[in-house]
Amino acid sequence: MENKYNFKDYIMKAVEDLGFKEFTDIQKDVFNNLSSNKNILGESKTGSGKTHAFLIPIFNALDEDSNKVFATIIAPTKELASQIYKFAKHMASFSGKTINVKLYTGGTFKEADIEKLKNNQPHIVIGTPGRIKDLAIDNNILKIYTSEFFIVDEVDMIFKGGYQEELDEITNVLGDAKKMFFSATVNEAILPYVKKYMTNTYHIKLDNLEELKIAHKWINIKYKDRYEVLKDLISTFNPYLCLIFANKKTEVDEISSMLKNDGFFVGVLHGDLDSRERKRVVKDINNLKYQFVIATDIAARGIDIEGVSHIINFNLPIDYEFYIHRSGRTGRMYSDGIVYTLYDELDQKYLDNLLKKGIKPEYYDIKNKELVPHKNTERKKPESNYKAVAAKHVPLGKKKPGYKKRRQAEIDALAKKLEKKDKKKKRWY
Repeated sequence: MENKYNFKDYIMKAVEDLGFKEFTDIQKDVFNNLSSNKNILGESKTGSGKTHAFLIPIFNALDEDSNKVFATIIAPTKELASQIYKFAKHMASFSGKTINVKLYTGGTFKEADIEKLKNNQPHIVIGTPGRIKDLAIDNNILKIYTSEFFIVDEVDMIFKGGYQEELDEITNVLGDAKKMFFSATVNEAILPYVKKYMTNTYHIKLDNLEELKIAHKWINIKYKDRYEVLKDLISTFNPYLCLIFANKKTEVDEISSMLKNDGFFVGVLHGDLDSRERKRVVKDINNLKYQFVIATDIAARGIDIEGVSHIINFNLPIDYEFYIHRSGRTGRMYSDGIVYTLYDELDQKYLDNLLKKGIKPEYYDIKNKELVPHKNTERKKPESNYKAVAAKHVPLGKKKPGYKKRRQAEIDALAKKLEKKDKKKKRWY
């Protein structure tokens, strides 16, 4: 691999050990703008290599002989912080000198961390907002104010997780550090924060979905039982590891229970699992104990699961941007991936928005437990299609006097129920 950015030799050895053939677009864009005084707001899809886009510059600028904090890295979840820590330790292991990388998250022994920090400050600090604030500001024992780099990974998740106050306080302490904030999507909620703390900002926005090598296959369930369609679908392929996403924890448990009853060995990931149990499940997943994992969107963001070959959207996520995040769990870096999505007629407006995002799907039916391509012709708006959907659910019945009026009344009543149900979903179109 050509070292055209003049990175340290051990950094090149580390990335080559990971199998890097070349740097990704987000990495190149960050590296090309390091010499400027601008802060960086990086917006690029999940799986596009954002972690090494900030780790490599940190290690390249690091003075390994110093005894102060050089970089502070914030992540929204313990799992994501642990994943960054894993990559950082891997890179540090190739250096001939000792590089002190420390992980600080909730659920660990704070008292032990405080005692160690009294005598030794790490070079690179990685952790969750609450624990970093606790050690650096509340206890004034972690000296992050010396940081020359301040990284926030998945910054939109920080806000969605309710950590804005902690992030405000940490950012105030790190006002002079070079800031690099990353996310798969940058929404309006974080823009005031960005304008407040990131003056002179270079915004990298990469929408190249083709770089992730993901095939999107959309399957109309056509009034069939959704679980039966799912079961038929997973019988058509043999995945290395397949994540099946549902919107609710109750749905995850129901799908898991039915698949187990049908002879499948599956894992489960959702918000009701405590930290220890979630860590065990992720470990089992990475050890290939399961071939199928049923999950809520907690696994779409903040947990890095290696080797995902297939994604199935049992239902579409409420926020359509999470479709991108779910999809990004497969097709990572130099691997191919497939995303299957089950949908019905009421999802058409939602799917139209995904098409505008640059998704290029292929449409399929399942016949005799085989995937059969078909040309999609269903372009009606869902709000004008409720009666058509309802009519397919109301049988013709016997042709007795007045049956047409009675049937039409049933169709109208069902159409209203469908429209009410659709509006209740409150999808973010």
